[in-house]
Amino acid sequence: MNSGLVLSHDMLLVLGLVVFTVLMLVLEWIRADLVALLVVVVIGITRLIPVERLFDGFAGNAVISLLAIMIMGAGLDRTGVLNKAASFILRLAGGVESRLGLLINTMAGAMSSVIQSQALATLFLPVASRISARTGVPLSRLLLPMACCILCGTNMTMISNSPLILLNDLIASANRNLPPGAQTIEPFSLFAIAPVGLPLLIAGLAYFALFTRKVLPADEDTQNVTPGRTETYFAETYGIDGDVFELTVTAESPLVGMSVAETEALRGAPLLLGIKNGDETRLSPPGDTMIWVGTVLGVLAKREAVNEFANLNLLRVQSRLNVFRDMFNPNRAGIAEAVVPPTSRFIKQQVGDLRLRKRFGISVLAVYRGEEVFREDVRKTSLRAGDTLVLHGFWRDLALASEERDIAIITDYPKEDHRPAKIWHAVAFFALAMGLGLFTEVKLSVAMMTGAVGMLLAGVLNMDEAYRAINWKTIFIMACLIPLGWAMDSTGAAAWLAQELMRHAGHLPIWALEACVAVITLLFSQVISHVGAAVMMVPIAVNIALASGGNPAAFAIVVAISTSNTFIIPGASPTILIVAGPGGYTTRDFLRVGLPLTALMLVVMLVCVNLLFH
Repeated sequence: MNSGLVLSHDMLLVLGLVVFTVLMLVLEWIRADLVALLVVVVIGITRLIPVERLFDGFAGNAVISLLAIMIMGAGLDRTGVLNKAASFILRLAGGVESRLGLLINTMAGAMSSVIQSQALATLFLPVASRISARTGVPLSRLLLPMACCILCGTNMTMISNSPLILLNDLIASANRNLPPGAQTIEPFSLFAIAPVGLPLLIAGLAYFALFTRKVLPADEDTQNVTPGRTETYFAETYGIDGDVFELTVTAESPLVGMSVAETEALRGAPLLLGIKNGDETRLSPPGDTMIWVGTVLGVLAKREAVNEFANLNLLRVQSRLNVFRDMFNPNRAGIAEAVVPPTSRFIKQQVGDLRLRKRFGISVLAVYRGEEVFREDVRKTSLRAGDTLVLHGFWRDLALASEERDIAIITDYPKEDHRPAKIWHAVAFFALAMGLGLFTEVKLSVAMMTGAVGMLLAGVLNMDEAYRAINWKTIFIMACLIPLGWAMDSTGAAAWLAQELMRHAGHLPIWALEACVAVITLLFSQVISHVGAAVMMVPIAVNIALASGGNPAAFAIVVAISTSNTFIIPGASPTILIVAGPGGYTTRDFLRVGLPLTALMLVVMLVCVNLLFH
């Protein structure tokens, strides 16, 4: 690294962009993907890197690999691999809670080495929910340990963790700007970091095997939920209980000429689940559906409340279900929970504006956030990432709504595996991709895309499903922030920051410098995306290694792994945020679980990295 670097105009501009990016990602005044696009445009206008390289990130090895991995993950889900995993776990556990938790954590952690953590957490939610319902083990004692072990397991390969996927591209950029005489940093192969990632996963599994009951004591209310009884669960958790009744609107009823939305706003109104007007019968009627003489309403409430509402509004209560008997069959329709993931387009929108009844035929009965349950005037509730929605509709409509990935259905409901006949095609092409990446000189992006294209040709997925499987927000953030990392290297901004850090901490041993880099990265990743933290910190870490005589590869790995060490704040990790709502966790739960686990991961990582690279 050059000595005595002085801040230049280009360095100041890059550092300003870094500060701007961090502030925008923390404050969320502008969407994260739009911030990334703005950054890449500013870099192009100011020519901080050559314009012809400006959009190379979109065709970079990391982005193409991530696209292919998302498609293959969707293919494995379509063929029912995870449903078989749930049955396998239940068979092995034999109803013993300690063994059950260890098996779920081990399987999720192992699979996270080849499937992206956020996608895997979403896919495993129904698995954990099914297991909890069948065994009576509180869901809160399953979900958070599972999510943490998923994050631990992402560090075993270079393909399931976005910063690790990005790492070789950042190293290639660093190699272009190495000082004369410095040794080129070798890119990492598919399983190069397994000697570090495997001990991290084992440490995480051991932590939860020993301390789950201490850090996540069961709630007394949770223990009273009857296993497998959906009605009891929703009554206990959301206050949604009662039976389904049919109400016929008489000619004298004040409801005649009113809309469904107006009826629902009436005092004491039951949950309106279905409507029959003339020959048309449907569940989850849109709010603007009109009510006329002879209209039949399917409602959910306690018998006393239904009778009171019927008397007040001159409605005739049917003694048994007739019109809605088939529609309310538990094998066709029912109540389910869904989580709003951090990438959902529903975030910051009101429930009523989503028009879920009109678009998908499903009703939102309640919204659960932290320790709050919103049931009154649900339509005006503005959604946040991690919210749990209580939905009612046909199972096929719920499955259709979840395909757009704005919600993740976590309730186990009757459904067939989408394409069980294609399961071996999916497994074979996934194994082919892994083999090409591990045993050949084929680039990772080509290896992963081979598996994805093979699944598409075999009919595991069609092209429309492949497009829907891709999280375009993540792709744009990664592709647009890559040039920021290049600019930090090429302008010398990273070298200047490393020089300033060495001026104050240069006397420390190499392992202590690695610890400083890890802690700084960890703090960054708590407030901005892990991709953003990696882009900003890898160039700095490489320059610190060069200045201190350390191994640049070791410092780069420390940064990439530290970005996943985000167990403390749910908003810092989409994987943790996904389980926050369904698990009913509080901030205290995250601190009680996350602080010791973060310290443990930091120590294990530093020991393993120093044994492997020094």
